[in-house]
Amino acid sequence: MLKKKIGEILVELNIITQNQLNDALVEEKSSGKFLSQVLLEKKMVSKIDLARALAQEVSVPFIEKIVEQMADTQLLGKVPLKFLRQHIVVPIMFEGQKTIVTSNPRDLQPLDDLSLLLGGDVGYAVSTEDIINEAINRYYPLESSKEMMEELSEGEHDGLEIEIGAMDEKDIMQQANEAPIVKLVNHLIVQAVKEEASDIHIEPFEKELRIRYRIDGEMYQRIIPPKRYQSAIVSRIKIMSNLNIAEKRVPQDGRIQIKVGDKPIDIRVSVLPCNFGERVVMRLLDKSRGTVEIEKLNLNARDFTLLKRTIERPNGIVLVSGPTGSGKTTTLYSVLTHLNKPEVTIITVENPVEYTIYGVSQVQVNEMAGLTFAAALRSILRQDPDVVLIGEIRDAETAQIATQAALTGHLVLSTIHTNSAPATITRLIDMGVEPFLIASSLICVISQRLVRRLCIKCKQKYDPSPEMLSKIALTPDTAKGIEFYKPVGCDECLKTGYRGRLAVFEMMEVSDEIAKLIVQRADASIIRKKALQEGMTLLGMDGVRMIKSGLTSIEEVISVAYVEDVVAD
Repeated sequence: MLKKKIGEILVELNIITQNQLNDALVEEKSSGKFLSQVLLEKKMVSKIDLARALAQEVSVPFIEKIVEQMADTQLLGKVPLKFLRQHIVVPIMFEGQKTIVTSNPRDLQPLDDLSLLLGGDVGYAVSTEDIINEAINRYYPLESSKEMMEELSEGEHDGLEIEIGAMDEKDIMQQANEAPIVKLVNHLIVQAVKEEASDIHIEPFEKELRIRYRIDGEMYQRIIPPKRYQSAIVSRIKIMSNLNIAEKRVPQDGRIQIKVGDKPIDIRVSVLPCNFGERVVMRLLDKSRGTVEIEKLNLNARDFTLLKRTIERPNGIVLVSGPTGSGKTTTLYSVLTHLNKPEVTIITVENPVEYTIYGVSQVQVNEMAGLTFAAALRSILRQDPDVVLIGEIRDAETAQIATQAALTGHLVLSTIHTNSAPATITRLIDMGVEPFLIASSLICVISQRLVRRLCIKCKQKYDPSPEMLSKIALTPDTAKGIEFYKPVGCDECLKTGYRGRLAVFEMMEVSDEIAKLIVQRADASIIRKKALQEGMTLLGMDGVRMIKSGLTSIEEVISVAYVEDVVAD
């Protein structure tokens, strides 16, 4: 009995019609292309459709998703990564059997080679190139690190535990450059990039060394290497960031610039001496992401119009406030990108320069050399700029110079650490800036926070309890017609229920009325009340807008905005 061809199978599966198949066969003969190529180009089928039909043609299972439970440590550890990428194959455990997943079951040579490498007795399955590559990227380094940890842990209790500080510099250097340590540190960075982590924390405790990633603002436990490799791991990171490996008494800061795949990654390294060794935090910056357009900041209509109107003014100060890691720099870079035109001169002073923007002169702060924000700002004003960005206003001197710059015809953008937009006024006055200068120079204050975005693959509709609704100023009656979603967790979002983050905003324009209140040294609560009357949306209120749009959850909004912030006065 002859096997059915892939075209016939696609017709049987109702993916294409017989007429479509006939047309494709005619083109196959005339063009010299494969039938599958013709069908894809004409968008008659998807890659998944073809893979499913191909699996049926060769009588093997079709794998629609490769999940973590299928990724076996021993199997992946036996095969070079280069081989998997070159032939687009991956070994997994499927239904209790070693199985080779391929996108091209007709290419028998790599399948035979891989079967031999795995010791024979293997099954076969078909999937798409995208699914296989995603599995290789997601699981290969993760699983190889588990095997590496098993190797490192061998002899963990052999009585040769090395105490912190017991090794001399030569021993540390030698151990830090050994293959397992180099491989482990490389893995930590690669896996952090793949999981889109913003930070890697390496934390020494009395009997263990803990490694955690910060992903979408939350901390997640990763591997726990043997305690005795603590000094070697820290030293390896110091070597990579050009720090002094012999110095363990004072904090050190460094930088690593690497590429993971095609992504240029800039890593800021901070080393801090603690009671059980040195704590290391590595902040990762993926330079390939670039900047975000202001249209994609997800502002409400009023705030978007206000922002565009504000930043197109020739002079004044625009401040973005919020805690560390609340996306202030991203917002400012979006504004810079919008303003960046051939006829506009833009100069920034930052610590550090996070993204390089073509057409913008960016100055890196170097406090050890005396190049502080204030010192750089004085020199920048002699460079005839139209727009000046100051990374942060943290002292009275910088605040005074920024104010003078705004009054002398420059648009000044900066960040400041305050809890709300109205509280920024109080902070500037506390810094020693005269209220009449603030009223004359400040044109807009933006306060923002980041909330995690619900995973679109697994978010689930539900009806929140009256207690939860009350936390966002809603009742069961006022919530009618709103679709609420909660996080569930899937392989796509690492079981968290969230993937990515978005900002909630509170934008206060310094109107004539608010300027009068500033000159009168009015309390922040009075300024807040006036701003609300003029249309300002509070952080919590903007968060409720995100909830109603199905972008985030109630829990996320109330975690970044106080209950009183939700209800307007």
